[in-house]
Amino acid sequence: MSGFTRKTIWSLGAIALLGGIAARPQSSLPAAGQTPASQTAAAPIPQQTGLNVVILDPAHGGTDPGARGTGGVRESDIVLEMAAQVKRGLEAQGFQVLQTRTANENPSFDDRSALVNAQSGAIFLSLHVSSTGLSGTVRVYAMPDMALAPANGGLIPWEQAQAAYLPLSRKLGDAVQGELAQKFKGSPAEVQTASIRQLRTTAAPAIAVELSSVSIPDKADLDKLLPGVADAIVRGVVTFRPSYVTAAPASISSAPAAGAKP
Repeated sequence: MSGFTRKTIWSLGAIALLGGIAARPQSSLPAAGQTPASQTAAAPIPQQTGLNVVILDPAHGGTDPGARGTGGVRESDIVLEMAAQVKRGLEAQGFQVLQTRTANENPSFDDRSALVNAQSGAIFLSLHVSSTGLSGTVRVYAMPDMALAPANGGLIPWEQAQAAYLPLSRKLGDAVQGELAQKFKGSPAEVQTASIRQLRTTAAPAIAVELSSVSIPDKADLDKLLPGVADAIVRGVVTFRPSYVTAAPASISSAPAAGAKP
């Protein structure tokens, strides 16, 4: 996993309380040397029809390979293949699946958040491979408790978009981690908590799934783990699906200006 590297400001269209459809995010990326103007984004409201969309986020990409093993294994490559396998399994269960990237590219954190924040009835799964840890184990993370302090005008700060979704994120995490623990000995039985940048600005149930590790010298051995990981993730999402509930409407402020601390 990596730290925050780039800021983007997005403007999401307003959404009706019932039956509303989120507008596609409109990027206002500044030209080189320009400072982005302040904007406000309306947080999406999951549809009454329940969970329909899963956003898969293969971490890193492009010039950021993520964790790297001595044998040349790159996290960014492994998670892309992991996402492809999870996508096939989820689609077989009737979910619509979108990905933050499908090639060797590196969208910004805010680009990735904007994709899920523009959806109704969605969850967010960020996929990672660790640099260390007991090989062949998998951990699921959700954000720790977040103190929600509305900004002026009643807007929820962009950096606290996840706060209202923490109970559902942890329930999703427990469902997925429970399935992984059955398949991969040594994996925790329950979701772990960690402050993960990508989850913080996500206005939807959101977890990170991390496979250990790139220290496995032979990529073929790491590849053999992926079908089991994908199957467990799919089973966990299916188990969680009846628990998905409509979130309270909220408005979140704009992303911080470039150069601000995340």
